[in-house]
Parts: sequence; C-alpha cells; structure tokens
Amino acid sequence: MTFSIAGMCRETGQFGTAISSSSICVASRCPFIAPGHGVVLTQNVTNPALGQRGVELLCQGLDAESVLSRLIEEESFPEWRQLQVLDARGHSALHSGDKTLGIHAAVQGRDCVAAGNMLADGTVIHAMIDAFEAHSGELVERLLAALEAALVKGGEMGPVHSAGLKVTDKVSWPVVDLRIDWHIAPIHELRMLWEAYRPQREAYVCRALQPSESPSYEVPGDSR
Repeated sequence: MTFSIAGMCRETGQFGTAISSSSICVASRCPFIAPGHGVVLTQNVTNPALGQRGVELLCQGLDAESVLSRLIEEESFPEWRQLQVLDARGHSALHSGDKTLGIHAAVQGRDCVAAGNMLADGTVIHAMIDAFEAHSGELVERLLAALEAALVKGGEMGPVHSAGLKVTDKVSWPVVDLRIDWHIAPIHELRMLWEAYRPQREAYVCRALQPSESPSYEVPGDSR
C-alpha cells in the first residue's frame, strides 16, 4: 500500500524521505530521520516503533546493515514488515518480510534506497531510484522527482490518497516537513505545497536561530 524513498545529499549533509500510499496519513507513521545520521522507513503492515528504534541506533553510530539486523532481531513480527535504512555514509540495507503485500520491490541506489508494496508494476521502485540518481537539483527536488516517476509508472495497484516529504539539514528539526494526509491527487498537491513553502523555508530557520534578523510581521491595527 506504499512506495517510498530515502536519500541523502553529500554536499549539504541533508537527509530526506518521500512517500505515498493509498492509506490515510502515511507520512505520520512511516518516515523517521536522525539529522546527520540517517533515515529509517517502516512500512507494509507498519510498526512505527521500528522507525523510532532505528534512528536511535543510527545515532549510536551503527551502520545500516547493523541497524537493520538489530531491528529484525528485536521485532516480534518481522515477516510483516518492510524496512529501509540509509546511514550517514550513504550505505543502505533492506528487508521485505515473507508477508509483504502484493507485488513488492526494494532497490538500493547511489545515496538512496527505495521500496514499495501492493505495486502496480515491479518496475515502479526502479523508476524511483533512476529518477533520484538522474536529477541534479537539491535533495527535495530529487525526492519529489522520484515520487512523481513512481506515479508515472503506475504507483500502487489502486489510487494513492496521501503523501509526505521530509528533509533535515544542520538543525535538529526537519527544515521541510510537508504532508498531504488525504486527497484525490496527493503527489500533485505535495508538489504545489512545496512550491508554496520553498520561498519561506529559510525564513523559518532564521526565526529560530537569529530572530532579530528574521522577516518582521505586521500586526493588524498596530501603528508602531
């Protein structure tokens, strides 16, 4: 019911994820990022605790393979889980349990990893990796390009309804955290939301770090 990608940018140190699903609010429970350390995606019959535990292990310095091994060892129902891990060196690890739903695939790429289940076609995930690697833009654009490429290839077996985009940078919180929780065309809406948010992104970081230098607000009725 889901297709997703995790990626990193070696130039900026950013980590990010893009995800879409026929299920509602997919971005609320599947992508987890440890800024500066890596990414964990947990999906299929989802256990969000695996994402929380995965970023904890990444922050301890474990590599992708070691994190995945620990998650599978500690999980009571690994056969139901589909997991992707990307570490700070760009290395990745994948798991699709025996009970992963429908047509499914998981593919490692250069500084990225992607997986999906209940897919319309087995080539969907390869298209995501190809689009990410071929795109020369910033990490957000590469992730969105991957999501859009998956949709062109057919995406899921049925229509998708939710999508999300999350990217971390040098601060401890995501600098981009956008979600479409329920919509007839969530990936298109996510693109529109990103275009609206993009020119404001740096201002919100500035407000946190240097409030005196951030854009000012006009208070209605205030003549000061």
